This record gives sequence, structure tokens and C-alpha cells, in this order.
Amino acid sequence: MLNIALLGAGRIGQVHARSISANPDCTLVAVTDVAAEAAHNLAARFQAKVRSVDDILADVAIDAVLIATSTDTHSDLIERATAAGKAVLCEKPVDLALERALACQAKVARTGKPVMIGFNRRFDPNFAALKAAVDSGEIGKAELLAITSFDPAPPPVSYIKVSGGLFRDMMIHDFDIACWIMGGAPSKVTATASSLVDSEIGAAGDVDTAVVTLSWADGRIAVVKNSRRAGYGYDQRIELLGSEGLLSAKNELENTIEKITREGTRSAKPVYFFLERYMRAYEAEWAAFVHAIKTGTPVPVTLADGIAALACAEAATRSVRTGETVALRPEMPGGL
Repeated sequence: MLNIALLGAGRIGQVHARSISANPDCTLVAVTDVAAEAAHNLAARFQAKVRSVDDILADVAIDAVLIATSTDTHSDLIERATAAGKAVLCEKPVDLALERALACQAKVARTGKPVMIGFNRRFDPNFAALKAAVDSGEIGKAELLAITSFDPAPPPVSYIKVSGGLFRDMMIHDFDIACWIMGGAPSKVTATASSLVDSEIGAAGDVDTAVVTLSWADGRIAVVKNSRRAGYGYDQRIELLGSEGLLSAKNELENTIEKITREGTRSAKPVYFFLERYMRAYEAEWAAFVHAIKTGTPVPVTLADGIAALACAEAATRSVRTGETVALRPEMPGGL
């Protein structure tokens, strides 16, 4: 039985607390958060203790930590936890800055402790089935990938200001999915973006609508579309054209009822947000982490994977700023 500490008791921390508690091979024993009330409320719900970060990292009885704190703390906490001998699952992104993430990777490598990055969408049953079909050669060589990811509504501008921007906060999931499906990072990134949904987002220096083209050295292409607003629900789709066919993963709907009359065909809307859409993925992600720790096998989403996605995000940010295509440097993993 693994003893787990949760660092961060906000919305995503609460999601992870449920996944930890639902897994029969681990126990949530400690919670910490800079907001004391949030930590106490979450700890009480799951029969855990509220402890400081220092206490958690010093406790040899705690096997692993899940980091669900603000992004600007991720690299520091990853380094401290692995130096203390803990296995780590950390929410995306690794850091807001690529150079800092690379420095973190170097320090972690010296500890030998496993670090898994929380790209939960890889564990969505539909996306995982699509990836398995690609890997088994069911559509030949993957050639053209299209990823659609639209949120139902934008987050508060107060969140936007500290999020690192749409590319690091939102589209980074899609960058990871693209690298995962295509089997590696692209060589070039071209981005177009604007603020159409909320003028305050633009005033805060961010964008809310974007299209990014990823190009691989062998000519393969991926197109990623993001918007902070889709009034009909949470739109999450993947389409992949291969040399011998096409694969697609469609939205999950609120129900499976379809109404057909003389006026036409109607079906339900997509589920409203990520909590409904990806709860199974979060549980499967945690189960995969626990399995890797218990068996000593590699974690399925590595720190290097997190750095590759962050490199794409930084390249897209630079491309929007300059209006130019940005090359990723092959000699430096995840580098620009």
C-alpha cells in the first residue's frame, strides 16, 4: 500500500483526491495548500491530515506526492520531492519557462526518482483506443492530424493573468496529444491567434482563439484548434488521416438519445466541461502511475514528454509574436 501526499487542494487537487482515494493500492495520508481552509476541508473529506510541505517531504513513510499547486511552483516542488526520495506525479505544465523545466529535468535525473507529468487525456479511453489503432498500423502511416479543443467558456481574467497563456495552459494538452500520436516532437511550429471571446483577455496579454500547425521533419502535419468559448459544451475531437484510412474520436454527449423527425435529426450536446469529460481519464492516469511505482516500471508520461509539449507552447507563443514559423532545435530535447 502506497502512502500518498497531495500538494494543492484547489479544483484540480480535489479531482486528484478522488482518484487517489478510489485506488485500492494507495492511501491519501496528507494534504497541504497555501489556503489553510481548503486544505482542512479536503483532508476532512478523505480522512487525511493537513501537514506542511516540509513535514511531508521529510516523512520517509510517504512514498509519493501528487503536485497540484500553482504552475510557478511545479519545478521547485518536483526537485524537492525527488531529492527527498519521493515518486512524483505533477500536473502540467512542468514550468512556465522552458529553460527552467530543462534545469529541473537535469536535477531530477541525478536522483533516479520517477516523475510523471499529468497529461490525463492520454488516458481517455477513446483517445487511448485511437493511439492503439495507430500503433498497430490499422490506417498505415499517420499523415495528417487534426485536434479540436474548445472550452465552453473562458476562465476568469484573474486566472488568465497567472496561467502562462493559452498555449502553456490550454493547448499544451493538445501539443502533448500530437507528440504522443505522431511518436515524437515536431520540427517546426506556426501559430495564428487573437482575442475574440473576451477583450479583457487580450488586455491581459493573452489570446483566446488560436490555430497552430505542427510540422514534422518527414512532412507529417498536425493542426490544433483552440477556443475559450463554445456555448454548446466541451468540444474535444481528434481526427487522423493515414495512408490507408482515417481514425476519429468524437465528443462524449450528455446522453445517447437521437431524435429523428420530418424536421431532421437531433442529438444531445457534448458534456459541459472537463470534470464530466475526463473523470475516467484522471482515474486511469493515477492507476497507471501507481502501477509503475509498485512494479518499478517506467512511468507512461515522462518529464521529457512534458518538456516537449512546453517547447511547442513556447514556439507557438513566439510564432504569434513574430509572425514567423519557429523551429525546434533537435540537438536540445524540448529546445528552441
